[in-house]
Amino acid sequence: MLLYSAGLRIGELIRIKISDIDSGRMQIRVEQSKGKKDRYTILAPKTLEILRQYFKVYKPKDILFEGQFGGQYSTRSAQSILKEATKKAGITKDITLHTLRHSFATHLLEAGTDLRYIQNLLGHESSKTTEIYTHITTKGFNQIKSPIEQLDI
Repeated sequence: MLLYSAGLRIGELIRIKISDIDSGRMQIRVEQSKGKKDRYTILAPKTLEILRQYFKVYKPKDILFEGQFGGQYSTRSAQSILKEATKKAGITKDITLHTLRHSFATHLLEAGTDLRYIQNLLGHESSKTTEIYTHITTKGFNQIKSPIEQLDI
């Protein structure tokens, strides 16, 4: 859920510590992400509510999502969890953990979020990289006005 709701990379997700969750500012601190830079991303109220339920049940000590034996999850384990969840949900489309990050960016763009904000949330140095993530869909096409509509003819 955090991959999609916050636009995280899998490596960032499995390293998140409890202290990185800032419920007061509704942000998640992403420490030493790709490029060895720290950044902040959004913490959605729905996600915070689910995290609070998770805390009550699993009582993590340092790392937010501890593996079976107390350490951090591996990327492979996380991918297996996603595969099982998509299978249970009856989703046949091939979805990877990174697909969720792409969807985060695409859906923000479709909702009218400025590309520069998306770039910052994803931790991209270049807007060109962000543009790769924001897949154009036909969803908003019918709202685009042709330039001819502006002409008095």
